[in-house]
Amino acid sequence: MKIAVYSTKNYDRKYLDLINVKYGFDIEFFDFMLNETTAKMAEHSDVVCIFVNDDGSRKVLEKLAALGVKMIALRCAGFNNVDLKAAQELGLQVVRVPAYSPEAVAEHTVGLMMTLNRRIHRAYQRTREANFSLEGLIGFNMHGRTVGVIGTGKIGIAVMRILKGFGMHILAFDPFKNPAAEELGAEYVDLDELYTRSHVISLHCPATPENYHLLNRDAFAKMKDGVMIINTSRGTLIDTQAAIDALKQRKIGALGMDVYENERELFFEDKSNEVIQDDVFRRLSACHNVLLTGHQAFLTEEALMSISEVTLSNVYTLQTGKPCENNVLPS
Repeated sequence: MKIAVYSTKNYDRKYLDLINVKYGFDIEFFDFMLNETTAKMAEHSDVVCIFVNDDGSRKVLEKLAALGVKMIALRCAGFNNVDLKAAQELGLQVVRVPAYSPEAVAEHTVGLMMTLNRRIHRAYQRTREANFSLEGLIGFNMHGRTVGVIGTGKIGIAVMRILKGFGMHILAFDPFKNPAAEELGAEYVDLDELYTRSHVISLHCPATPENYHLLNRDAFAKMKDGVMIINTSRGTLIDTQAAIDALKQRKIGALGMDVYENERELFFEDKSNEVIQDDVFRRLSACHNVLLTGHQAFLTEEALMSISEVTLSNVYTLQTGKPCENNVLPS
C-alpha cells in the first residue's frame, strides 16, 4: 500500500513516520499542495493523504482516479475541500480524522482571548522597546462576563470547560443540543439572543453552505459594541470585509483568528520576504486589536500523534476490508 502525502511539513513527516513503524506503508512525502498540476505526482499510489487547503475538487479527483488512486485520507476533521459527490461517483473512499485533540484547539482559542483582552501582544512589543506605559492596555475581567459558544461539539465543549473555570456565563447555539454543554451550565439560545447578550463569541462549527458567512453585517449589527470574536474553526464562517467595517465602527472590539477565508495562498508557508497581495488580509493585520495566527490551533505533540495514528489506522482498516467509522461517504 503506497500513500502520497501532500502539503507535508517537517512535523507531519516526523509523526507519520513514527506511527508508520507498526503499519509499514510505503509513504512518499510532497511539500506542495494537491491541485490539478500536482495530482500526477500520485502515480502508482493507492492513497492520497491531504490537509485543509489541498484541492479535492472534481477535476483533481478525476485525475487521481485515472492514476489508480482508491482512497483520499484527510488528516483533519473538515472535508469541505473535497467534492464528495465526485468522489462517490469515481469510487474513491474518503476518510478523515474527526477528533484528534479538542483540548489543543480549545486552549489556543482561550489563549487568543486572553492575549487580546489583556493586550499581551502589544505589551510584549512595548517592553522590548523599554516602553513600560500602561496606557491603552486596559482589559476586563473574564469572570462574570457572558461568552457565546457557537458549535457545541468536542472542541466547543472543551472551550466551555475552560471558560467555566473563569467563572463566565455560557450561552450556546447548535442545531443539535449536547447534554455535556447543559451539564456545564450552558444555556442554549437562538443566534440572535446569543449575539445580543455575549461579550465574547467563539466559533466552533464546520464550513458548510449553511454556515457560510455566518457572522456577516446583519449578525455584527446585533452584537454588543466592543464584542470580542474568536474563530479557530474555518475562515468562511466570517465575512471578512464586513468584519473590517465592524472593526472600523468599533462594533468589534477585538478579533482573534487562527483561520482566514482566503488562507489557501498564505498559510503554512513563509511569506516574510514577499509583498502580501491580499489587501483584505493586510488591512486586518494592520489593526492593533486583531490577532492572527496561521492555522496553528491544532499544533501540539498530542494532536500530531493522534492525527497520524488515526490517519494510518483509517487506511489500514479499509485495506483489510473492514468498515471504518471515519468514512465520510456511506458504505
